[in-house]
Amino acid sequence: MDSKKRFSDRVDNYVKYRPGYPQDAIQFIFQRTGFNSNSVIADIGSGTGILTKYFNKKVLKIFGVEPNDEMRTAAETLLKSQKNFVSVNGSAEKTTLDDNSLDGIIAAQAFHWFDQIKTRKEFKRILKEDGFVILIWNNHLTNTAFLAEYEELLIKYANDYNEVNHQNLAKDDFDSFYSNYEKRVFKHKQVFDFEGLAGRIMSASYCPLPGEDNYLILFKSLNEAFDHHSKNNRIEFNYETDVYVGRI
Repeated sequence: MDSKKRFSDRVDNYVKYRPGYPQDAIQFIFQRTGFNSNSVIADIGSGTGILTKYFNKKVLKIFGVEPNDEMRTAAETLLKSQKNFVSVNGSAEKTTLDDNSLDGIIAAQAFHWFDQIKTRKEFKRILKEDGFVILIWNNHLTNTAFLAEYEELLIKYANDYNEVNHQNLAKDDFDSFYSNYEKRVFKHKQVFDFEGLAGRIMSASYCPLPGEDNYLILFKSLNEAFDHHSKNNRIEFNYETDVYVGRI
């Protein structure tokens, strides 16, 4: 499937159930980059605006660059009252932004979908000479019995989880993309009832949809795992948030 269209039928669940980002991670980014009220930045692959909203009131202008129409419309709805937010129909490889116009670029849950060679060339074009690139992911952990079982269900029943998992990225990918960078890791979590857990898995592009192979067995198994491991009808969903900050 075209990576720019994968989430078109996931937007509602994406908006409701995808995690935000820990405040200490956002603070680290501002401290490390020096972004301030005069900064102009772009969120590339901005999706529904989950990361954008942490920056839009703290910088002069933020462009949300998103190729998926449904995701971009959701961000425009979320941020419609923010005068410093500019929605852009573009991609990492072709942002349509001006040369040397940005103090920084942020990309959350997105870099693994990019063509790295074309993206690096485009980022160098639109960034100022001393501009920063920040890449962020929320990585769900397997540090509880439930989360270990959840991972097993994805491997067994999700459509192409093994192929598109962003954790397939290796250190060499970052070393070749950046000229220099720093990585920090932060703790984060969500707490779900079963409806929320179902929405969270349905927000992933690799989750089978109703009528597709493995949909029924995946959700039957997920329900059984939730019933077995939940406490007071709640389950904790733990993450490590990886933040890469550097220059290219």
